[in-house]
Amino acid sequence: MGRKFYFVVVIATLSLFASTSGFAQGPPQGPPQGPSGRAPSPVRRHSQFKSTRERWFSLSPEDRQSFRRNAERWVQMGPQERNLMREREQAHREQLQREAEKALREAGLRLDQEKRDLFEERYLQERRRIERDLRQEVETKRQQQLPVLQERLKKEFQEPSPAVRSAPAVSVTPTH
Repeated sequence: MGRKFYFVVVIATLSLFASTSGFAQGPPQGPPQGPSGRAPSPVRRHSQFKSTRERWFSLSPEDRQSFRRNAERWVQMGPQERNLMREREQAHREQLQREAEKALREAGLRLDQEKRDLFEERYLQERRRIERDLRQEVETKRQQQLPVLQERLKKEFQEPSPAVRSAPAVSVTPTH
């Protein structure tokens, strides 16, 4: 059971990896174009044809683990959920592409096609790094604040125990 499941997860992972990297999108329609409607540079075309193995080993250990978790979730999803995820991912990629193009415009750079593609690729790479770092930072802060929250809620909702009832204060000093 465990070995079969692992095999299925690996196949699903590789299939998902290939489909998101452009291998499983069918034959190109018309002249080849990049995400911005332009012909991709030779640099980008070369990076699209890296072997799956090379791409896998170029991922950080955290990214590999995240990819495995996502692949396992993908295997458990139904067809409708998968389509919804594909649509969301496509919308997210388009948004990132628009933001990369906006960053290039705002930088005021006039680049040839190859350097433009490299700029966009680098922007997206750095953007992913920033977002990953921010997620880690938020998670660290959350983990630091949760014990304080739990203790505060414990005190707020804790029933007073019968043995700890407050008695009226009694003066110990003798009265004359």
